[in-house]
Amino acid sequence: MNIYKDQLGRTLELSKTPTRIISIVPSITELLFDLGVEDTIVGITSYCVHPFHFLTTKKSIGGTKKVNIERVKELAPDLIICNKEENTPEMVAALSEIAPVYVSEVNTISDSLELIQQLGNILSCRTEAKNLVSKINFKLDDFKLFMKDMPTRKAAYFIWAEPWMVAANNTFINEVLKLNKFDNIYQNLERYPTIPLEKIRFSGDPRVVLLPSEPFKFTDDHAFEIATYANRSMTVFADGEYFSWYGSRLLKAFDYFKQLQKKIDSSF
Repeated sequence: MNIYKDQLGRTLELSKTPTRIISIVPSITELLFDLGVEDTIVGITSYCVHPFHFLTTKKSIGGTKKVNIERVKELAPDLIICNKEENTPEMVAALSEIAPVYVSEVNTISDSLELIQQLGNILSCRTEAKNLVSKINFKLDDFKLFMKDMPTRKAAYFIWAEPWMVAANNTFINEVLKLNKFDNIYQNLERYPTIPLEKIRFSGDPRVVLLPSEPFKFTDDHAFEIATYANRSMTVFADGEYFSWYGSRLLKAFDYFKQLQKKIDSSF
């Protein structure tokens, strides 16, 4: 029997390397593919859109907030992967009755690298995990060098409209904002608070307002409404996956951030 710990410190007892995995976390589904364990994945959520062919080659077990328990049972997994933020405690408890459940918790880049290493150990792909971590660290160091002379700008990162919600402290998004030298005007708040839009200037008067592509699809109308209150800001429609997906997505994220920074810098 092999004993492992997940990122919440919960104990996992596995008699062998898992060969039937269900992932209920889109970014981790992508990570599993990049770790080379595609053949072990038997179930994913309807939001697991990377890699694209998984939508037709893997069984869907529902969404990240609500899964089809009977379908999970039918797939007979020997490991289920969840996330503290994306999946509910009740869901984790129900799934634990079916198979061992690994729960991730990623708020920083270090957490993301730890996740890769832990899954590398559990899934017997340590070399692949080590190589991936090395590549991400190389990209991270290169991006920090790129950002060295970039100015710090006050920013707000919205995740929802009506009610208006933003990313605040103790989130992976806030960590990524810091790397991009965005001074989050809501970092004094926790997680994903609802904010009064009409008071955005009094909350910090951001110079950059980021409207991501997920989890909410912002439109020009939303950007215009925000601009009526944050009229000194530049509104930027951004790819939300690069700000909120951890794991192997970081390999592509830093190149995206470079282009985003160049676009923003040229507008000031």
